[in-house]
Amino acid sequence: MKRRIMDFLSALGRSLMMPIAALAACGIVLGLTAALLKPQVIEVLPFLSNGGVSYIITMLNKVSGVVFTLIPVLFAMSIAFGMAKEDKEIAAFAGFIGYYTFLVSSSVMISSGIMDFSAMKISAILGVETVDMGAVAGILIGVVVAALHNRFHKIIFPVAIAFYGGKRFVSIIVILVAALLGQVMPIVWEPVSMGINALGTAIGEAGAFGVFIFGFLERLLIPTGLHHVLNGVFRTTAVGGIYEGVEGCLNIFLQFFDKVPIETMRPFTQFLGQGKMPFMMFGLPAAALAIYKTSPKEKKARVKALLLAGVAACVISGITEPVEFAFMFIAPPLFLFHAVMGGISFMLMSVLGVIVGNTGGGVIDFFIWGVLQPGSNWYWIVIVGLFYMPIYYFTFKWYLTKKSLSIDVEEEEVVEGEYLEGEEKALGDPIGLMVIEGLGGYENIKTVNNCISRLRVDVVDMSKVDEKLLRKTGSAGIIKPSETHIQVVYGPKVEKVANAVKSAMAVR
Repeated sequence: MKRRIMDFLSALGRSLMMPIAALAACGIVLGLTAALLKPQVIEVLPFLSNGGVSYIITMLNKVSGVVFTLIPVLFAMSIAFGMAKEDKEIAAFAGFIGYYTFLVSSSVMISSGIMDFSAMKISAILGVETVDMGAVAGILIGVVVAALHNRFHKIIFPVAIAFYGGKRFVSIIVILVAALLGQVMPIVWEPVSMGINALGTAIGEAGAFGVFIFGFLERLLIPTGLHHVLNGVFRTTAVGGIYEGVEGCLNIFLQFFDKVPIETMRPFTQFLGQGKMPFMMFGLPAAALAIYKTSPKEKKARVKALLLAGVAACVISGITEPVEFAFMFIAPPLFLFHAVMGGISFMLMSVLGVIVGNTGGGVIDFFIWGVLQPGSNWYWIVIVGLFYMPIYYFTFKWYLTKKSLSIDVEEEEVVEGEYLEGEEKALGDPIGLMVIEGLGGYENIKTVNNCISRLRVDVVDMSKVDEKLLRKTGSAGIIKPSETHIQVVYGPKVEKVANAVKSAMAVR
C-alpha cells in the first residue's frame, strides 16, 4: 500500500509539472511585458510608447495573462496524459471531455433547486455557470480519467458493438462518470472547501513559522519528487491563499499582478520563487565551490565540469537537482542543513517584505519580477544571498573535510555516436540505448516519463538496474522511491534523454 501511494503521488507530481512549466514560461512573458508598460520604464525607453511597439507588448501581456484562467482544464488534461500508461493522447482528449462534462453536470445540479447553493462561489467557467472548485476540479477529473483510461482503453466488446470498444469507450465511460461526479460534487464541496480554507487560514496565521515549514518541506521532499505536489497545492488551491475569489498563491499573483498595488501581493509571493533565490543564486553555487575545493586532485577536473553545468542550471533556470544530488547521498546531514536553510530563506524573504513572484527562483525571475518591479524590495535577496554564500561555503567545506568525503564522478565519458556501431546504431540514439541497458533492458521497462529534471521509469525488476552504467550516461543521481519505480536525475538535458529512450523503445 505504501509503495502504491508513493507511486501515485510521484506520478501526480510529475503530471502537474507540464502545466506549471507552461505557466512559469507565460509568467515570464507577463512579467516582462508588464514591466515594459510601466511609466517609469517608458520614461527611460521612450520608443516603448510607439503605437506599434506598445500594441505588440499589450497583446503579449493579455495573451500570456489569459492562460492562467485555464489552469483547471490544463490540469485535467495534463494529469490524464501524464498518468496514462499507454495511448496518452487519447487520455488527454478524454481529460478535456471529462472536465467539460463535469462543469455542465454541476451546472444542472445547481439550477435544479434541490438545494440552496447560494452560499457557494458560482462562476462562469468555459462559458458554463457552475460551482467554482478551482484547480481541485481539474486535479480530480484528471486522476479519474487516468484511472478509467488505464482500465478500459483496451476493452473488447462483442462484434455487434465492437466499434464502441477500446479507445472509443474511454470517452463514453468518462462522460458517464464525470456526469455522476458533477451531480455529487456541488453537494459535498462546501464542507471540503471549508476544510481547505481552514488549513490555509491556519498556515497564514502561523506567520513566519508557517512560511519556514513550507520552505523546509519544499527542499526536504526533493529526493522523493513530492515537492511538486506540495508546491501544486499552495500554488493552485486555497491553502496558498484566497484573494477576490481566486485561490492559490500563483493564480492570485499572476492574475492580479500589475492590477493592484504590489504590496497586496506580499502574502502570496512568500510561497513563490522569492524564497528560493538566496540559496539558488548564492548558497548552492558556494556549496559547489566547497565541493570542488575539497575534491581530491585527481578528481577536480571531472568534478569541476559536473558542478559548472549544475550551477548554471541552478542560477539561470532554477533547476537545483544536479547540484543537490552531488551531495545528497554522500552527506545527508548537509542536505538536511540545506533544507533548513531553505526554510530560513523563505521565512526571511517574507519577514523582510520581499515581493518577487513566479516559480523559477533563478536569475531570470529575479530580474523580471524583482529588479524591474518598483516596490518589490528585491535588494534583500542580494543582501541575504551574500550572507548565504559564506555560510554554505564554510559549512560544506568543514563537513566534507572533517568526514573526508568527495563526490564520485565516473572517469568514462559517454561520447554520443560511439556507443554502438554499424547496424545497431540504426536502432536508436546511442544514449537512449545505453540508458535502456542501464535500466535492465527493454523487457524490464514498463513505462518511461520525465519531469523537468528527472527520467521517471517503472521497471519490472529493480535488481536488473545497473546504476553504474546509468551514471555513465550523465546522471547526477538515482532515486528508488519504490521497488518498481526509479528516478534518474539528468537536469535540464532530461528531455533529450527521455526522447532518446522513447525513440529507441519505439523502433525496437
